[in-house]
Amino acid sequence: MRRIDKLLGLGFLVALIAVSCRKTTEMPYVNQIDPTLQINSVSGIKLQSHFVTSEVAMNVKSEVAQTVTIRIFDIANKVVSKSTSDVRMGDNILKVYTSALPSSAYRIGIYDSKGKQLGITDFNKL
Repeated sequence: MRRIDKLLGLGFLVALIAVSCRKTTEMPYVNQIDPTLQINSVSGIKLQSHFVTSEVAMNVKSEVAQTVTIRIFDIANKVVSKSTSDVRMGDNILKVYTSALPSSAYRIGIYDSKGKQLGITDFNKL
């Protein structure tokens, strides 16, 4: 092997070791919540707007990571929509799609796996 090839190979190895040993800094996850969706308590639910057409953003704040059930009730307190969602500890921004619902007043509730209510709020479908 030529001397230049040995030097290039050695230089490549040194560069590879230097790059693999450098310290990496991970940026912390910063959860930017729209002020209209902020919840001051440790858990709960908050809609971006209580007047809805086809969809609305919702903050579900949880004390622990878990699977929650989202239920929408009509004015007769009958469940008209039910879905589940995995949430992490803290704020979770979810979309609620309401285009299939007729115009009326509704209540939306969040429940844990044991059926305990974590939060409830009302909205009007326009």
